[in-house]
Amino acid sequence: LSYVKVSKNRTAVIKTLENTPKMPRDIAKETQINRNYVSNLLAQLKEKELVKCLNPQDSKGRFYIITEDKGKLIIEYL
Repeated sequence: LSYVKVSKNRTAVIKTLENTPKMPRDIAKETQINRNYVSNLLAQLKEKELVKCLNPQDSKGRFYIITEDKGKLIIEYL
């Protein structure tokens, strides 16, 4: 929880994924965070098993969603 809370950008990314899967460009637009930085944040959150990519085989147009266990639990405390 603290890993996400210490970063307003991580918190913003997690919150945007609360209800629907989104692509990095949509997250960037919604949060006003640079798209490259959003991609870095998603990679970090994926490493911590807080988000997952629904179509990792695609090189473009990847959709991300919060994970059922850790991701949903974090949302409850934000």
